[in-house]
Amino acid sequence: MLELLPPLNDKNLPWMDVFHPIVVHFVIAMALITVLFDLLGVINRKPNLFEVSFWNLLVATVAIFVAIIFGQIEAGLANPYGASRDILNIHSTIGWSLAGLLSLLTGWRYVARQKEPTVLPKGFLLVDGLLAALVFTQVYLGDKLIWIYGLHTAPVVEAIREGVVS
Repeated sequence: MLELLPPLNDKNLPWMDVFHPIVVHFVIAMALITVLFDLLGVINRKPNLFEVSFWNLLVATVAIFVAIIFGQIEAGLANPYGASRDILNIHSTIGWSLAGLLSLLTGWRYVARQKEPTVLPKGFLLVDGLLAALVFTQVYLGDKLIWIYGLHTAPVVEAIREGVVS
């Protein structure tokens, strides 16, 4: 059965390059734009900004599940070593938490939007702040996995294959 799978390349992936970071950048941008436009909408009292925020939130919610799918597959192929194992586990847990939070926010926002589209529900900015904090934490952890531990980089994959790193 395993012979049916494509061979792994120099980055230990069955495809050309890592997809998770590509997709996750959409989530990062859209989630942070959601928070920014909510804040600007409240400060400037411009309900149209809430509309932009809602659609960014909706797309971020869909995109995070795509990012998680690729992230889980690529994490399984990463062969984490040392402290990178713990960081990868925390990164995965926060990723799933973000998916839950984005889904909750999107549902809340959808219901509130049906009642009164020109007003942001009370407390929503507080949850937006939590969303932004989690996104920044994820960015930090993801950067650490790539730039410090070099997961899915050719030199680290080669070192792991040769038994230099374990």
